[in-house]
Amino acid sequence: MSKKQKKSYKPYQGKPFNSKKDQGPVKAKKFLGQHFLKDEGIARKIGETLSLEGYRNVIEIGPGTGVLTKYLIEKNIDLVAMDLDSESIEYLNESFSLEHQKSKHPKGSFKVLEADFLQYELKSLFGEEQFAIIGNFPYNISTQIIFKMLEYKEYIPEFSGMFQKEVAERICESKGSKAYGIQSVLVQAFYHAEYLFTVPPQVFNPPPKVESGVLRLTRKTDLELGVDEKLFKKVVKAAFNHRRKTLWNSLKIFNLSDVLKEDAIFGLRPEQLSVSDFISLTHKIQNDTV
Repeated sequence: MSKKQKKSYKPYQGKPFNSKKDQGPVKAKKFLGQHFLKDEGIARKIGETLSLEGYRNVIEIGPGTGVLTKYLIEKNIDLVAMDLDSESIEYLNESFSLEHQKSKHPKGSFKVLEADFLQYELKSLFGEEQFAIIGNFPYNISTQIIFKMLEYKEYIPEFSGMFQKEVAERICESKGSKAYGIQSVLVQAFYHAEYLFTVPPQVFNPPPKVESGVLRLTRKTDLELGVDEKLFKKVVKAAFNHRRKTLWNSLKIFNLSDVLKEDAIFGLRPEQLSVSDFISLTHKIQNDTV
């Protein structure tokens, strides 16, 4: 993981969660993986993770009760709050939008959209314009959200928000760690990844059984890898699908030539390779002649 110092909040000092007394305007639904953030300080801090440099369009995934949304609409941005939960959409369209209308930036816009982020054609929202993604992401689809984001990397200069802590750490991890894997390499090939701070379970309604982590991804200036991108993904996935094996064994599906097999890199295991090493490895395989 990034060697930058992690920030951590002090243990939550509020009252224990009570499922009856603490029920908010929208009921959290287990099948949607919902855990609504109720700490205003953390919500504001997440809202400040975006630089808003070079773009004004933002998608918030899973706004829930709008605790993060209300800090986002204070900014000079065009915000689309996207949620699959019809109850959340109804609340945001009716009570929420009226309650926070005064805090909305006069030059910005706010739209609530009932949709499945994983199935939605994101370009239909802003055309060819750049946009950022932010949110308190549902744990049960966090990996899919990352891979969907990578499909639109040419349009997404920044991405930030909250994941299950181990997922956030995995994305930001560096080589040599057991947590370093497919997501680490594929994300860091195109983005600078920062783990920002840890969030305790007690600040959610209902509280999850694990800690959460907030990260920020900032797109690299050059998205060209110098190798075939599809092959690069295939090599990374094949290598980590057999992470205990050396690359010579895990990459047999590529029918490597005897000459290439003699390269010292094939005696390593995948967690020993940096992102640039994987790009170099893909280049070797791409130009291999059996």
